[in-house]
Amino acid sequence: MTNQIKTLEGLEAVADATRAAAVVEAPREPVRDALGRSYATGKRKDAVARVWIKPGSGKVVVNGKPMKEYFARPVLQMILKQPFTVSGTEGQFDVTATVAGGGLSGQAGAVKHGVSKALQLYEPSLRGALKAAGFLTRDSRVVERKKYGKRKARRSFQFSKR
Repeated sequence: MTNQIKTLEGLEAVADATRAAAVVEAPREPVRDALGRSYATGKRKDAVARVWIKPGSGKVVVNGKPMKEYFARPVLQMILKQPFTVSGTEGQFDVTATVAGGGLSGQAGAVKHGVSKALQLYEPSLRGALKAAGFLTRDSRVVERKKYGKRKARRSFQFSKR
């Protein structure tokens, strides 16, 4: 009986040590290329954005155009600035992005996702704030496909009694 108690205590000690080791992760290392940039891919709907960030004055270039020219609507510009606002790094990074596919709204969401991932790779300490805001998760909502026998994805043809 005492041997069983000793082995149970030993197993509990091993389990506690394992749990403690699982909780304490190795600190993340910054991921930067030879030019001091971090790269990430962002996605939203059908849009895919390739994003590079580097320390700078806060200049954002999308497909070779300034952000205010490419994303003319203030709402889309606000979407792009959200990761910097949440992480408290406004005006500290220059962003270069190439984005393709989808419409402007999806492209803005894709660039936002890419910027968030690149910020987290450049400065791992920002991960908590970005993750809490939900910016590191890909927004998986996409347009539902049209079904046969329907006018749209779910809308039926108009019913006629006669």
